[in-house]
Amino acid sequence: MSDPRTTPSIFTRGAVDLSALRPSTPAKPAAPSRPAAPDGAGSGAVPGTVPGAVPGAIPGVTPDTIIDVTEADFQAVLERSLTTPILLDFWADWCEPCKKLSPVLEKLAVEYGGSWILGKVNVDTNPRLAQVFRVQGIPQVTALIGGQPVEGFSGVLAEGQVRQYIDAVLKAAGVSVATPEDPRLDAADDALMTGDLDAAEAAYRKILAESPTDAAAESGLAQVELYRRIGGADPSEVLAKAEADPADIEAQRLAADIEVLSGQAEQAYARLIALVKATSGDDRDAVRKHLLSLFTVAGPDDPAVAGARRALARALF
Repeated sequence: MSDPRTTPSIFTRGAVDLSALRPSTPAKPAAPSRPAAPDGAGSGAVPGTVPGAVPGAIPGVTPDTIIDVTEADFQAVLERSLTTPILLDFWADWCEPCKKLSPVLEKLAVEYGGSWILGKVNVDTNPRLAQVFRVQGIPQVTALIGGQPVEGFSGVLAEGQVRQYIDAVLKAAGVSVATPEDPRLDAADDALMTGDLDAAEAAYRKILAESPTDAAAESGLAQVELYRRIGGADPSEVLAKAEADPADIEAQRLAADIEVLSGQAEQAYARLIALVKATSGDDRDAVRKHLLSLFTVAGPDDPAVAGARRALARALF
């Protein structure tokens, strides 16, 4: 793998000149964010949060998770980015959109367990940093990888989009980390397991609205549809009906659903592939789409799905 400190990233803003911020005297270490004074006096901060944070910030922040970044200690922050990616959050007390984005960034900084650092930059007290990073509107997020700036984003993004940006930054930095648990997905899965299909569907659709390629949410939504299709059907009766009439398309599709839920996915795929071969026109297309929905339930990495996709391609062409 190439070294992100020497290899240009697709995000790199080469025109940003950081040399103007390098002091002639040794820089002091970057100061960790500190909880506000009990009354928040003199800081404008909300009691119990780090400076610049807003209500809803995640507790348990450590110096390796969220730091305050100032012009005076920026050189130390720059050097720290040689080993750990840093996301700079440009904000101000008066900025209402910042109060929406900052809690998301703080929450994710904690969830990712120190694989990256959130550096909070108050543009009112650090105007030179805002100028160097060409901050034209806040909130603005820019990353530092290997001492170099990385293209970021301005404005408020949904949490799923912020996660995607963070993952892209970590990939560019060559950082391999376990994907943190997504509480949105946990809530959706809990609703599914308790049989609250409406709540599960709403939760999965919300995730997909924010992260359209989320395979786990796609699988969850396909499971909701699967449970709705079987709707209290008697498995033995369904399978017996399908066995008695191989040409009954609805019976065959429902039998495949039952087999998937019974742990016999490969048998279900084979059943529907045989039906694809035996049908044509709209019927064939309906069976094909049904089979694809069962593939989605299993997820893209299931080896049985890979084999069944090849068999389906042969059946179609």
